[in-house]
Amino acid sequence: MEYLNTNICALATPAGVGAIAIIRLSGEDTPNIIGKIFTPVGGKAPLPYKMQFGAIKDGERLIDECLVVTFKAPHSYTGENGAEIYCHGSSYIINEIIKLLLSKGCKMAEPGEFSKRAFLNGKLDLAQAEAVIDLISSESKAAHQIALNQMKGGFSNELKVMRGELLNLVSLMELELDFSEEEVEFADRSQLNNLLKDVQDKIARLIESFSLGNAIKNGIPVAIVGATNTGKSTLLNSLLGEEKAIVSNIHGTTRDVIEDTLNIGGVTFRFIDTAGIRETSETIEIIGIERTYKKLMQANLVILVLDAERLIEASINNLEGKYNKNKQQLIVALNKRDVLSSDVEASTLLQIEQICKQNGYSPISVIPISAKKQINIDKLKDILVHSQNELNVSPDKTLVTNIRHYQALCDAQIALDRVEDGLESSIPTDLVAQDIREALYHLGSIVGEINTDEILGNIFSRFCIGK
Repeated sequence: MEYLNTNICALATPAGVGAIAIIRLSGEDTPNIIGKIFTPVGGKAPLPYKMQFGAIKDGERLIDECLVVTFKAPHSYTGENGAEIYCHGSSYIINEIIKLLLSKGCKMAEPGEFSKRAFLNGKLDLAQAEAVIDLISSESKAAHQIALNQMKGGFSNELKVMRGELLNLVSLMELELDFSEEEVEFADRSQLNNLLKDVQDKIARLIESFSLGNAIKNGIPVAIVGATNTGKSTLLNSLLGEEKAIVSNIHGTTRDVIEDTLNIGGVTFRFIDTAGIRETSETIEIIGIERTYKKLMQANLVILVLDAERLIEASINNLEGKYNKNKQQLIVALNKRDVLSSDVEASTLLQIEQICKQNGYSPISVIPISAKKQINIDKLKDILVHSQNELNVSPDKTLVTNIRHYQALCDAQIALDRVEDGLESSIPTDLVAQDIREALYHLGSIVGEINTDEILGNIFSRFCIGK
């Protein structure tokens, strides 16, 4: 492979001024390159796996006093000789060291090239490599936990077991083909059916986990819906603590979907402010309302905002057919609590509960708020966090978070469904074996046992430079 004879370097810490910056190197000649520019205190040569203090010089010109650690192949992140330079975080110093490394035979690393080399050298499989970027971008405890489990090989091990079982069976079936004239049956059909059912169940569970895994990774989608001018945009701004959405007394101010994320109690929520639902003939507003319905159906959790000074029954009835009462959670927020007396508030909340019950809705909470005056906003946040108890996943539980993995599992499931149909219909062994091999192909593509340069390029281009 062309990368084998190249040495790469890159800044591994964020660009800009900081106390410390880290520059990474990888490649066969890394020890020689470090030896040419770095002299440890005492004048001895750099030692592998030992952090050493010394000076980086360009000839006699001192660039910086810093710390350097070197790694010897194959015991490094990439599986190659490597090094890390811990220098002062001046942009001038960083640029001078990188320029010096380039003059000594390094080239600038491409996005994700260190992790790509780790994959190509067998230090990580493809699923583990993709978990690296998920770990870097994790913004919640649950997302961090899932990425860490995948990076340690939890998901890969499950796939390895499934592929091993399928490989054994397809091998026996193909052995039958070699002895077809003797009519020998090496693969026990009852055993095959049991194994097939077991693998299908495992794949179905992984596919089903994608909904939760994707929500954890990208944030729980929460749609804020209701009639026009009920305070949806004000509520969004109150939750986020900033003026994200335009607020006015004019009906139909919000014409498009507005999204932003917020971490509350270790859980990331993706709030979606939508256009107010009402009858209108205005073309742009109609498009906004159509998008509202689409986003509403995609949300895990729906906050229905009602205006305490207006009729509420129509707003609740408007959810009919647009909200999945079996799969989506519902919170009803009665806005403008500050204008209600305690008696009127109590009767209004009771009315809301009765109307919801008539519609077959079971909201997890009916809460009076004032989005404008920040009344009960913290309580609403607590309700949101407690509604997501399922996010307290076990450290060893495998969840699918990657759309590429999800698609490959779906394709494998389709192939195994054909295997099941083929066994029931007693179709020729070679055709059944071909469908098993197709399932093996899709499962193998997840961990990189089957890959193309195009797939690898697409995956590693999403990494930051230096990783």
